[in-house]
Amino acid sequence: MSSRMIYLAIVGFVVMLGTLTWNVAARAAYESAPYKVIETEGSIEIRDYPDLVLASTDSNIEARGNDGSFMRLFGYISGKNEADQKIEMTTPVFMEPGNANTPGKMGFVLPQDVAEAGAPAPKAPNVSIQKRPGGRFAVIRFSGSMNTEKAAAQESKLREWLKARGLEAEPTAERAGYDPPFTPPPLRRNEVLIRLKPMAVAPASSSEK
Repeated sequence: MSSRMIYLAIVGFVVMLGTLTWNVAARAAYESAPYKVIETEGSIEIRDYPDLVLASTDSNIEARGNDGSFMRLFGYISGKNEADQKIEMTTPVFMEPGNANTPGKMGFVLPQDVAEAGAPAPKAPNVSIQKRPGGRFAVIRFSGSMNTEKAAAQESKLREWLKARGLEAEPTAERAGYDPPFTPPPLRRNEVLIRLKPMAVAPASSSEK
């Protein structure tokens, strides 16, 4: 191997390491929706979520925010609300696919102190404050770009896992993204979440996030 190739390999490694370090640090700077891990098996977890309060808007989930949905929500937390209040960004961004009768949704989780104090009303008519009821969810985590094909494959894998364990789940699934759009796909944290039916029981709690 020539000295130039060695140099380029070292530079590439340093850039990759720097990007990974920056991405982890940036993600850690945001408040994240709390949950309790009940069980873990590889990339799959069973989690208990508390009630959450979301700023929500209609969204074409496949547009990944390029339909204006992300900027509507970003406008709300930037002060376009009745209190002119700036609200900290949090993770994840929750996304719900739509169907023939119902549009998809994108939601920003509001920080706990804002939710407890009472979220200010949005000024934009196409942004609303919604409660996301808590409950038990099966979650599968994956990297790369979030798209229909990949999300569907991960959902199928998760449902097969649930079926093998005899756990009943709701027919719809959510998606969650933890990173800004400029994050390199291999470093992104994506998730598909499926709400479990109340009778679904898993072993006792193991850890908390």
